[in-house]
Amino acid sequence: MNVRTLCLSILFEGDATGYEIRRNCTEGECSYFLEASFGSIYPALARLEDDGLVTSRIEPQDGKPAKKIYSITEAGRQAFAAELTEALGPDIFRSPFLLFARFAHILPRDLVEQRAQEFLDRTTEKRKHLDEALEQCSANAAESWIINYGRTVMAVAEQHTRAHMHELIELARAEPNKDAAE
Repeated sequence: MNVRTLCLSILFEGDATGYEIRRNCTEGECSYFLEASFGSIYPALARLEDDGLVTSRIEPQDGKPAKKIYSITEAGRQAFAAELTEALGPDIFRSPFLLFARFAHILPRDLVEQRAQEFLDRTTEKRKHLDEALEQCSANAAESWIINYGRTVMAVAEQHTRAHMHELIELARAEPNKDAAE
């Protein structure tokens, strides 16, 4: 899977502007599927249009610049379905917090405690956000399944952090190490 497939998935659900696609890929529900940077989305849309998988139209707006709206073509729908039949790559999980935790033993205890609490707070907030998303979810069973998967992952991360945060803090240096904190 790649950014092109991600763009097609959004357009499969309905027409969208480049801004809406970008926001969905970087902040919305699609941000959980693949990593897509601002700089990769617009080139992917241009290639999709060149390949005849999407079309675009310009719509004027009162008092604002015109917006470009993308639509998936029938060929795009077929290409998207074909992409979904391909073998999936491994899930990729990245966590700056886990890198931080890996080296907690060289950091001051108060910093480790602060970062662990921040991580716990973010994780709790993400889970609550998914709880709200589930409440607002349409009758789409697949969407509910995905949201519940995310809720479970966040709940386990939250539970583990709450139960074991003290262990991570105990690994940290009791005395601040100025060099390690900088």
